[in-house]
Amino acid sequence: MAYPKSSLVLAVLLSVFISTVLATPMTYSVVSLGAKADGKTDSTRAFVSAWTKACASVKPAIIYVPAGRFYLRQVVFSGPCKNNAIIMRIVGTLVAPSDYRVLGNTGKWLVFEHVDGVTISGGVLDGHGTGLWACKASGNSCPSGASTLQFSNSNNIVVRALTSLNSQLFHIVVNGCHNVKMQGVRVIAAGNSPNTDGIHVQLSSSVTILDSKIGTGDDCISIGPGTTNLWIENVACGPGHGISIGSLGKDLQETGVKNVTIKTTTFTGTQNGLRIKSWGRPSNGFARNILFQHAVMMNVQNPIVIDQNYCPSNKGCPGQFSGVKISDVTYQDIHGTSATEVAVKFDCSPGNPCSRIRLENVKLTYKNQVAQASCSHADGTSTGFVQPTSCL
Repeated sequence: MAYPKSSLVLAVLLSVFISTVLATPMTYSVVSLGAKADGKTDSTRAFVSAWTKACASVKPAIIYVPAGRFYLRQVVFSGPCKNNAIIMRIVGTLVAPSDYRVLGNTGKWLVFEHVDGVTISGGVLDGHGTGLWACKASGNSCPSGASTLQFSNSNNIVVRALTSLNSQLFHIVVNGCHNVKMQGVRVIAAGNSPNTDGIHVQLSSSVTILDSKIGTGDDCISIGPGTTNLWIENVACGPGHGISIGSLGKDLQETGVKNVTIKTTTFTGTQNGLRIKSWGRPSNGFARNILFQHAVMMNVQNPIVIDQNYCPSNKGCPGQFSGVKISDVTYQDIHGTSATEVAVKFDCSPGNPCSRIRLENVKLTYKNQVAQASCSHADGTSTGFVQPTSCL
């Protein structure tokens, strides 16, 4: 049966109207739900309420955090949700408790778990970590503290233009996630702040970190077991311990790291530049298909380093060798200055030597002189201009 032309037009218009209505996001302001922007009033309940409404919405949703300071205790933003397009738009600052005992040993402050399609845009996360750092430096018995922001078992996450300030522990953790993009992230903490890794990725695939500036007291970016298809580009690191794959091989049974690209990075006054490290004990872990490309080192203590004899406090590993297999690692266009004479150090496992290491166009100097290279149980090739002279 043929419909009149006017009915067809009406049906099309109605379909467009319904699609538009469904695509128009619902907005939930934390202030309208009771949050106070004074930095003192506990706004945890208002944020949970905003999340509950956004997560239950069948339409895309926006959680809006206006200017001001919002005090929060631990918040867990849990899914799965009824839509996969939630944006948390932060104009102001989220503030952790200044008394580190409030978060204590919780391990995490702001947690997103089992979510799909969440974007965090803008804002500052103030972890108030200085008190806990001081406690740890004093040698007193202290709680372990909390990482500022964690994503667990989640997919299709975007973090953009976010600043993490003075985290108690790690700033941002990506654990068990797929398809995560971070862009324009800023991490700020003192160079002596303990265990404050900037971004930590583990058991995750297809993670991208772009256009970010990280200064902290531990690794700027740390890459843990089970990380695959990681892309890092245009990242400035310092202070900090560099960009580290590892430590790997802590456990006997461990998923490996593969397909990692780290390009266009700068390191300023850091403890390390490009580092791979593994525990000196048995493991079935591995690291392979790694590309370090276009890195600038400025007064870096260990610009290029593989350390397969990591054994903190000499417990659980003396007299053993690392089972982690490191292969197919390329260093391409790496240049700058080393703060120590040995600028390239490959200290690999005697039981599992590093293989297919490639140096291409490397120029590192020490006090305006040629730096040194040190190799142990490492095999590979060098092409182009390589200084210090390759020991592979």
